[in-house]
Formats: sequence, structure tokens, C-alpha cells
Amino acid sequence: MPVRRGRALAPSTGRRPWTFYVLATLFTLYVIALYGPMVCIYILSFQDVRGGLVFPMRGLSLHWFVDLFTQVRTGDVKGAFSRSIRLAVVVTLITVVISFMSGLAFRKRFAGDSVVFYLMIGSLVAPGLVLGIGVGLICNVLGIETSWYTTALGAQLSWTLPFGVLVMFAVMSRFDSAWEEAARDLGASPWQTTVLVIVPILAPGLVAVALFGFTLSYDEFTRTLLTAGSLNTLPLEIWSMTLNVTSPSLYALGTVTTLISFLIIGVCLGTIARIQKRRAAGPAAH
Repeated sequence: MPVRRGRALAPSTGRRPWTFYVLATLFTLYVIALYGPMVCIYILSFQDVRGGLVFPMRGLSLHWFVDLFTQVRTGDVKGAFSRSIRLAVVVTLITVVISFMSGLAFRKRFAGDSVVFYLMIGSLVAPGLVLGIGVGLICNVLGIETSWYTTALGAQLSWTLPFGVLVMFAVMSRFDSAWEEAARDLGASPWQTTVLVIVPILAPGLVAVALFGFTLSYDEFTRTLLTAGSLNTLPLEIWSMTLNVTSPSLYALGTVTTLISFLIIGVCLGTIARIQKRRAAGPAAH
């Protein structure tokens, strides 16, 4: 048979095509547009007492961070931060538990499972502000006073639970039921199988659901706006500060909340890494 002769590749000249430089420029502009405003806020939050809301900077100090937690005129930052943390922790716990139970329940088909699934994720379709208005109106009709630990909790769960369930479905799709069968064959009870087999195997997924739920709750604004009552959470407090605070204290608050967010993410990622390391070291030890 005749041998096909392909076209010989041209020797590389060591130069990149012009499209590389175009795409690199676009990517650089994208990164600047994405992180540039954040970097400006972080820098301006370290201004001296003479500093304003714009460049150029006037001195360098931690004055606005101290002012943030000491001056009443900046708002109830301490209380708002405390409420947001407590609310996010409760939302996270409920989201993890219900998502885990939903993942176990949906491993087998049952009557009306499609209806239940679409009802769970239906709140993702509705705009958050509209859903918050609906929760507020229902509470008004029922005579329930809106507060951050009741109505705001329910409104935020309508946002975090669908994401938690979807993440848990993805995790459960890779779970091998043979591990449960082996535990039952060895005499484990259903409770022991769940606690000693299923939970440790799904631990990284549960941490991911917790991280997702905490982040969504801690930063939630639209669903909390009309359901938090008279006491603001931190996103609502930041929004109110934009209306009356004209100092870099607002920038300092943004810097603090960003550091806290990165700290929480680091703790969760470190937990996942320790779980994976312990799991990898388990078979080697035996």
C-alpha cells in the first residue's frame, strides 16, 4: 500500500504567536478588573487618621481598624458580626444534617421523589429579594415577629439547603454500597454503619457542604433584608454603613471580613487535608 507522507512540521523559532499576547493581555485586564477594587480597599483601610476614601494615601496606621470596633458612629459592627457568625453556624449545622439525610434518602427511588427534589431546588429559581418579601409577608399574616434567629434563619435555609443537597448528591454518587454491606456482614448495626463507615468516608464532602453553607449564610443579603428584624446581620450593617459612614472604617471592615473568610476557608481545607492524610496513612499502617 502506498505510504502517506504528512507535511513536515516547521522548526520552532522560539517565538509565541500573536494570539498568545492578545489573550495574555485580555487575561491580565480581567484579573485587574476583578481584584483591583479589592486591593484598593485593602490599601486604603491602612490610612492614617487624616486619610479619606480616595487616593493618595496620607500616612500608614491601624487607626481605622481600632475606630471600627470602638466608635459608635460606625454602627453596631460587633453585634452584627456576632449575629452573622452565630446565624451562619446554625445554618451550617442544619444544612449539613439535612443534606446528609437527603443524600441517604435519595439513594433509592421512592414515590414522589422527583416532586420532592424539584421542591427543594425551587427556591434557587425565585429571586432572593422576592423570596424574602414572601417570607416577611407570611410572618406578618401569622403574627410572627421577624428576627435574625427565626425568620432570617428560615429564609437563609431556603438558599443554602438546595446547594447542600446538590453537593451531597454528587458526593453520594461516588459512594460504594459494598462498604455498608461489609459492615453489616461484620455485625454492625445501622447506627454503627452510619457513624463508623458512611460518615468517615463522606467527611470531605460534609466539610465541603459546611463550607458552602457557611459562606452563603455569612454573605447573604437579599433574603435577610426583610426577615432579620430590627437587628442587622453583618451584610445589612455594611449596607447601612454605606449610607452614613464616610470614613475608611468601611474599608477596614471589608478587610477584616475578607481575612475572616480566608481563615474559615483555610480551616476547612486543612480539615479536608488532614482527613485525606489520615485515610491514606491508614492502609499503610496496616
